[in-house]
Amino acid sequence: MFKIKEISFLAPGVLQALIEAPLIAKKAEAGQFIIIRSTEKGERIPLTIADYDKAKGIISIVFQVLGKSTTQLAGLKAGDMLTDMLGPQGNPSEITHFGHVAVIGGGVGVAAAYPIIKSLKKAGNTIISIAGFRSSENIFWLDKLKEFSDILLASTNDGSYGQKGLVTDILKDLLDKNEKIDRVIAIGPAIMMKSAADLTKKYNLKITVSLNSLMVCGMGMCGACRVTVGGKTKFTCMDGPDFDGHLVDFKELMTRLDSYKNEEKICLEKWTLECADAAR
Repeated sequence: MFKIKEISFLAPGVLQALIEAPLIAKKAEAGQFIIIRSTEKGERIPLTIADYDKAKGIISIVFQVLGKSTTQLAGLKAGDMLTDMLGPQGNPSEITHFGHVAVIGGGVGVAAAYPIIKSLKKAGNTIISIAGFRSSENIFWLDKLKEFSDILLASTNDGSYGQKGLVTDILKDLLDKNEKIDRVIAIGPAIMMKSAADLTKKYNLKITVSLNSLMVCGMGMCGACRVTVGGKTKFTCMDGPDFDGHLVDFKELMTRLDSYKNEEKICLEKWTLECADAAR
């Protein structure tokens, strides 16, 4: 079992948990994730390793409360134990000297982008970080991004902070102004990554995306995380999570992500009622 050292609020519906996991922290690299189960009867869910301290044996995860499992996870506190955790899973992100790299994080994807930004900066790259949020109240970790960014830009959908609009609007502005960019990396909602991939294709600029497909086993056996990349079936857990954004079938990915939305809603409602009955 794994002890939660600290759990804290970052933004509405977004929390950070520091977890004692020495073996995972020792081997963790940027871009990898864990499969976590918070209770004995809970489901297995994938969460990106947002940060790690190899010396202290602690990893950090950032998650958004959306369904039953993340709601259960949000209800835990410091000192509580997680039932089990598998990791680090997935292939590490490619960290090399690309030159000038634009790293885009959308929403909770900002946390997933952070270790990649940090590692790329340490590899000698010039980093342009672009962070996107719904509004100013949803902003988190800009201070952490700034530490390893040469340029930090932000957008909000409502214009309450930074540039009004989307992260792709900022990227397009940079490209139209001939800002030197050798590689783009995008992490966040599938529609955002698709938009970034469509945009960079017009500029003949290579883009890497980190996919967040549905996942169960995390070991390439169940097939739940399958995606089509370059016309071939790939498993996000074993072949990814990073792929060439120009080769990903985003339409299929987004359709699969929506497959169980109704069932997830029913599950959360049922569990909420059960908790309410038990509390009476």
